[in-house]
This record gives sequence, structure tokens and C-alpha cells, in this order.
Amino acid sequence: MATQWDPTNLPIRPGLYINFKEAAIAQINGGDRGIVAMPLFTYTGGTATAKQFYTVENEVDATSLFGAANVQPIKFALQAGAAEVLVYTMPATPADADHTDMREAFEARPFNVFVYPAGATDAQQDNTLTWCQTNREEGKHFMVVFGGDATSDQDPVEGNANTARLDDDYSVNVIVGVTTSETNYTSGQYAPYIAGLIAGKQINQAITYAVLPVDDVTKRLRNSEIKTALQAGSLVLTHDGEKVKVEQGLTTSGKKIRSIRARQAISTDLAKVARDSYIGQLSNNESGQTSLIAAITAYLETLENEDVLILPDMEDETPAVQLDPNRESVGDSVFLLINYTEVDSMERIFITIQL
Repeated sequence: MATQWDPTNLPIRPGLYINFKEAAIAQINGGDRGIVAMPLFTYTGGTATAKQFYTVENEVDATSLFGAANVQPIKFALQAGAAEVLVYTMPATPADADHTDMREAFEARPFNVFVYPAGATDAQQDNTLTWCQTNREEGKHFMVVFGGDATSDQDPVEGNANTARLDDDYSVNVIVGVTTSETNYTSGQYAPYIAGLIAGKQINQAITYAVLPVDDVTKRLRNSEIKTALQAGSLVLTHDGEKVKVEQGLTTSGKKIRSIRARQAISTDLAKVARDSYIGQLSNNESGQTSLIAAITAYLETLENEDVLILPDMEDETPAVQLDPNRESVGDSVFLLINYTEVDSMERIFITIQL
């Protein structure tokens, strides 16, 4: 795994270490995509047993495992575009320790987005965010999607307060529920759909203005409330008079989900390439360093072709990948600098008509 490193305390374990600096351009997405992780608390009527992992790719298997009455969160994630849902079955009467055990168990499994199936207490949300942050520091990158209850869904001020409490680049907080012809869902209950939407998107796509297959939202916010929520970093669902859509794909820190997913996966992808093909196999000399730089450059060029990022012009004095001039790459350590600009989605169009 690619791990954040401290220049004053270099890591000991062999690996490729990437340091994300806030002054740098947001990174790009890559790696395995489309996996939503969630715990499941009720699974009567199925064959599943407690404290086990199950990988689900379709509704039929979900129903067989967990019972038809319990699979709506899984259906939401799959319907939104997730390739699969990684489910962990919780014990019948889970205590705080069981939540901790569940989160720690997920650490050994690959996934892209974590979500509770029907919301969680403030304490469990806080613990989950701390867990996500700890994993990020240790090199495992994923997003977490939160939501509220019926009360907070009716009060955007409370929803935005929850967003502030969950402030983080890797965190998403939905503050409006949805209605269908059959029932209403709180933002917490609908969060698995948003998790699937995020996980299922291609790396050159945003979820902004994604149309949702529901009839309405549980509360239509005024224009001023929508702007305030966006400024707070809340993920707002709106009805535009014809359809329900995601107003803007934002994390609770106010950054673009597309950009954060990009940051997460460049670390994952480059670490995997280094682990599979380079660590322990290249000499740390000019020839080996040139080969490593060429491989990373080729990876970035592929992403440039996919409209994920823009590399410096050939005439630019700063190459896309180079040895760090401030740190000597000797012994078993190589220090690299990577330079590129991300491609954002077109989300605001300003037109002036001259007569």
C-alpha cells in the first residue's frame, strides 16, 4: 500500500511511499473500482450466518443469502452502478465492540466506498470517520457515505451541522431523503444508493446532476438553502420540476468527489504497479530509476488519454515525473516528484448574449 510519509521519520518497511501535499494538484483515480462495503444487521430468511463476509453481484443472490425483506440497501448500491457489494453480517445484538470488529475486518478486504445500510448513530458515524482517516494514514484509501434520519432531513441546518461534524476529504454526507411510489427513504436509508453511484462512476465522470430513479425528495430546499448546503459541503438531492438529481458531487470538506476519488486511486494504482513489477526487482541506479519514471509516466499518459488529468507540455521545464531534487535517491530509497493538472467536470456554464 502507498503510505503517507514524514520527511523527518522515513518508513522502514519496503514499499512505494507517496506524500500528498495540500499545495499539489488533486490526484487521480484508478485501481479496482465499483465495490461498495456495508455491514448488514438483519438477514433472517436467508442462509447467511453472523460475522461473515459475502460478495453479492445481483439481487437474486442477495435475496437467497439475506432474505427478501432485508436486501434493499444492497439493491440500492447495485442499481446505482456498483459492480458488487461486500457485505459483513453483524451479530443479532451488536455492541460497540462488534462495530469495531466489523470495521477492522473490512481492512483486509478491497473496496471503494463504505456505507451503513440505514444510517448510524452519531457516535458510530464519528468512529467510522476516524477509522477511515486511520486507514488513509496507513495507505488504504476509500470513501465513506453518511446520511441522516427523518428529523434531520426536514431541517437543512441540522443536516449541515452533521456535515460539519463529519468534515473530511473522504467523507460524503447526504442531507435529503427521497420518496418513491411505494415508500419514503431517509437520507441514511438512501445513502447506499449514493455509495453505489460513487463507486460505479468512471474515473473521468462526476456524479453532479446524476438523475435518481425516485419520484421526489422528502424536502424541497429553497435556492438559498441549496447554496448554503453546498457551501457547507453537504450532498444535496433536489427536484428540478421534472426529476430528482444530485445537485453537486461534494465531500464534506467541500471538495469534488471526482477529485478525491482520483487522489485515492493514484496512490493505490502506483503502489500496485511498484509492488508487482519494481520493488526488489530494479537496481537503484540511473537505469533502474529511469525505468521506474518511464513506467509511472506511461500510467499518467494513459489517464491523460482518458480525460482524467493533463500532463505538462513537452516544452515545460518541469516533467510529469522526476527525481526529487531535494532528496538524494540512494541506497534502497527513491524519491519522486509527480506533476500534473486534474481535469474537472463542466458544472457551471456562463453565457453572455451580445445583441
